[in-house]
Amino acid sequence: MKEEDIVKSFFTKLFSKEKKIMVEFCQNNLDRFVTDETFPLFQEFLSQPSIDYKEFECLSHCKLCKQSPYAQVDGQRIIGEKPEDLLEKLNRLE
Repeated sequence: MKEEDIVKSFFTKLFSKEKKIMVEFCQNNLDRFVTDETFPLFQEFLSQPSIDYKEFECLSHCKLCKQSPYAQVDGQRIIGEKPEDLLEKLNRLE
């Protein structure tokens, strides 16, 4: 590959206009609902190139946090009955 092509490829990746989905998690909620069995599924989801994520200590939705696994995607709450349900809903957003 020519040096010119390498530089072009680098800048194309760096300044890609592909929109990423921003997913925000409450750390307390993750601690409550994500198990050793579901943790690898979350890792796989979060490692996708179209996903950006951030974990917050608390997202101030305490009642919901105690009841169900949830995430916020671009400001909208996504709720699952169990962690697998949440991941299924998050995967449909792509």
